[in-house]
Amino acid sequence: MTGQLAFDLPALQTFRREDFFASPANERALAALQDASFRCLLLIGPPGSGKTHLAHIWAADHRAVMLNASLATRLPGLPPDAAVVLDDADTLHDDTALFHLYNLLAPQGRLLLTAAGPPRDWGVTLPDLLSRLQTMTQCTLSPPDDALLGAVLVKLFSDRQIAVPPNLIPYLVTRMERSIAAARHLVATLDAASLAQGRPITRPFAGEVLDFAPPQ
Repeated sequence: MTGQLAFDLPALQTFRREDFFASPANERALAALQDASFRCLLLIGPPGSGKTHLAHIWAADHRAVMLNASLATRLPGLPPDAAVVLDDADTLHDDTALFHLYNLLAPQGRLLLTAAGPPRDWGVTLPDLLSRLQTMTQCTLSPPDDALLGAVLVKLFSDRQIAVPPNLIPYLVTRMERSIAAARHLVATLDAASLAQGRPITRPFAGEVLDFAPPQ
């Protein structure tokens, strides 16, 4: 038998402060979250850019309520001075609930939203909501630099309890697509191939699996 059965087990994903890697790509977002004066803040970034991780850190620091698609059912129990996080707010598609949430918290509470793009791209049909969203302080996460990509790769392998040689990370960083989402896909691909072939994840193995050009 030349291969092993590969089971698609979910990787352990954590949102602890100690697992977040600060870099020039996210320093503006970090500074914005540390500003105690903000009432309503919108973090914008593509999937896997770190905005959800930042939102969880802020929620833990401020004992904030984390909301999702169940927003409408949670609204009646929220006090006006609550701290609230709504992750992926652009996918909610409930203008009325979001409008009421904003109006509830803006005077006394604190509201942190995350989204993949600015409010004009959310498909908002309620003009009053759109105008309020556009008045929010917005902070965009920049594309990841080499240091951040390397740190994320190390964490993703660690989340899957995979030990890799030190020379693998810089090899991957210089050849991969420049996104956190690509890092997640890359690590998942290598993990699956390693399990299927019963081989450790090394630089030569990565080159075979991912069809990278040979090192210079």
